[in-house]
Amino acid sequence: MSDATDLRDRLRGALKGVLAMRDRTAVAALRSAIAALDNAEAVPVARERAAAMEGPIAGAASGVGATEVPRRRLSDREALAVVEGQVRERQVAADEYDRLGRSESAERLRREAEVLVAHLGA
Repeated sequence: MSDATDLRDRLRGALKGVLAMRDRTAVAALRSAIAALDNAEAVPVARERAAAMEGPIAGAASGVGATEVPRRRLSDREALAVVEGQVRERQVAADEYDRLGRSESAERLRREAEVLVAHLGA
């Protein structure tokens, strides 16, 4: 099992725990990080794909699974970079909230960043 899988599993395991504890801040941080990892595995869509002109709907693919492609697999380094990016985004946004005098929102984002940092080195 790779570290990328371990990281995702740690985040999912932690999510179960914080859901039970009803820790909204931790739930938001963990769900967001898991979604960011899922999004990073998405395969880019080729925009230059020629549309098929036959059949009842132009450009439609026919057959079950005709449009399915395997998701890409993140390396351990890529998965770590995705979650670290989530941490940085929260820290930058928290600084901006402080600048705007919204200390409560800033503190919530810093707490979310702390939740994610706690799972990076585990």
